[in-house]
Amino acid sequence: MDEVLNATYITLDGYVEVNKYRYVYFFIFFILYSLIICSNSTIVYIIWIHKNLHEPMYIFIAALLLNCVLYSTTVYPKLLIDFLSEKQVITYSACIFQLFMFYTLGGSEFFLLAAMAYDRYVAICKPLQYQNIMGKTTVSIFLFIALLIPACHIAVPAIGSAEATLCNVNLKGIFCNNAIYTLQCVKSKLNTVFGVVSLIDLVILPMVFVVFTYTKIFIVSYQSGKEIRKKAAETCLPHLLVLFNFSCLSIYDVSIARVESDFPKTARLIMTLQIVLYHPLFNPFIYGIKMKEISKQLKRFFCHDKNHFMKTKFLQFVL
Repeated sequence: MDEVLNATYITLDGYVEVNKYRYVYFFIFFILYSLIICSNSTIVYIIWIHKNLHEPMYIFIAALLLNCVLYSTTVYPKLLIDFLSEKQVITYSACIFQLFMFYTLGGSEFFLLAAMAYDRYVAICKPLQYQNIMGKTTVSIFLFIALLIPACHIAVPAIGSAEATLCNVNLKGIFCNNAIYTLQCVKSKLNTVFGVVSLIDLVILPMVFVVFTYTKIFIVSYQSGKEIRKKAAETCLPHLLVLFNFSCLSIYDVSIARVESDFPKTARLIMTLQIVLYHPLFNPFIYGIKMKEISKQLKRFFCHDKNHFMKTKFLQFVL
């Protein structure tokens, strides 16, 4: 029988030769974290300063990108500290908090994508009612729900795990995800039930809603004129790409973290990094390139900064 441990610290056992290349890892991931913050924040700033982008669709995009920044901040600061440390450890209470934030923000992403799908449905299928349906109050309610419901769902198993007795302190990962439940001596039925409920409410139902909504949109746009089809493709395709990308990563997280297997450490590390690296960079790239209005404002923004820089250098040279 496993020895019961009254441990305060959890060892993160998902790193590969960190001590040997610690400064290289630190530098690379510091640059990547900075890039994530800058790329997401730039598009949020573009949406904020241009009044023509103060529409529900762009507000939801800004919320999604802010969610990406918070999502990354849940993992990266601790990750950077670990690269410079001899041992990769975390207190059990901090581990629970990281798990809570990670899955709350992950659930919020699915709800925001569902809100975007509904917004596009109203805009394309009920254009004459759009202003009445998608008012400021409706947008505010959607944003509030996108944060509140995931937080309430994840709070229950997180609180339930806080007092759990541990029989193992080696967590197979580089941050605290649902693999933390494998450390507990007795698997809580409450956590199991809420895990299933959360999976259905936070992932499956929003995905089904999005797929159903976009199916309706594509049916209506196919039956309409060329302009409607073009509008549907331009505004819906980025959301579908983001949904597909995040769903694949979520499936990996749920499956591999729950299965206690001899999955190679290097492969586990690479796949885990996809969640905290690939996705937060994928979102601003997709919305910055595929969304016509955002792409246009980004070009103006960078061209203005470049021209301003050149003028400043010229004046310094002349003077």
